[in-house]
Parts: sequence; structure tokens; C-alpha cells
Amino acid sequence: MSAEVAAAAEQELTAAGVVATLKRCGLTHLVWLPDSEAGFLHAALSQDPDLNLVPVCREGEAMAVALGLMVAGQRPAVVIQNTGFLESGDSVRGAMLDTGFPFFLMIGYRGWHAGEPMTDSAGIYTEPVLQAWGIPYYLVEDDRDLHHIEQASREAQEGSKPVAVLIGREYR
Repeated sequence: MSAEVAAAAEQELTAAGVVATLKRCGLTHLVWLPDSEAGFLHAALSQDPDLNLVPVCREGEAMAVALGLMVAGQRPAVVIQNTGFLESGDSVRGAMLDTGFPFFLMIGYRGWHAGEPMTDSAGIYTEPVLQAWGIPYYLVEDDRDLHHIEQASREAQEGSKPVAVLIGREYR
């Protein structure tokens, strides 16, 4: 493999890399509302017997479903887009912030353009809302950032609090 091909591959966010990282985190379930950006990840997860996909109809339901799984002794992650995260504010408050459970969130960062000015209000308001709620977060743009997924999952577990990763690129 040439150095150019290897460098290009390193700058992608691969579904295989994300799935392997999620498994290393010891997650059992992904409570999820698939969106167009996460189609490749959904396809990879559908084929994996170690991680259970739990679909929801609305993002606000994801928090309550994940909380129920935690009460039952499981280790879920919530996977939603930032538009749905913003829409589910009351569920975030009631299920995540008020309960003391270790919520790990993977939020698709719609509107993010690798640090360039954003015009999509979903992108513009995502980080300020996370900051206002006191939810720590990390940006994941390619496979070089996968360690942030493990870091966020570990912080959520150790601190019994919500911690998020913002997925700033479509999966390949």
C-alpha cells in the first residue's frame, strides 16, 4: 500500500474501526435512530452478533430505553443525530442528567464542516447546548480519533454521568 493510500485511509471514519472500538468499550446495546449519515455503520452493526441494535422511533425515547437497559445491568450507548439530541431535551434532562447513570452518547454532528463556519443551526447550537448541560464531549472525525470513543465511554462509566462524542464525518 502506498503512503498516499494509507494516509487517505487514515483520514476516513470506518464502520469497522468504530465497531471494533465499541466492542473494546464493553458495550452490549446501541439504542439508535438511524440517519442517512450512519447508514454504513448500521449495516456493519446489523451483521455483528456482539452488539445488539435497539431501534427507537424518536430520539427522546432513546434515553429512557438506554436507562432501562442500564437498570437491567447492560451497557448501552445512545446513537442519534444532533437534530434529535436537540429535540429530546426533556429526556436528556430527566433520564440522563437527573439519574446519575453512565450515559455514553454518539451524536452525529450535522452541519459540521471540519472547523469551517457552519450555517446549519443544528451544528451551530450542538456544542453550546452540550456545554450548557455540562455534558463533556469529544470530536471524532476519522479513525485517528477512535480513542476518543473509548475515553468518553470510560469517563461516563467512571463518573456515572453523560459523556458524548460528536461524529463529525460520515462513516465509510
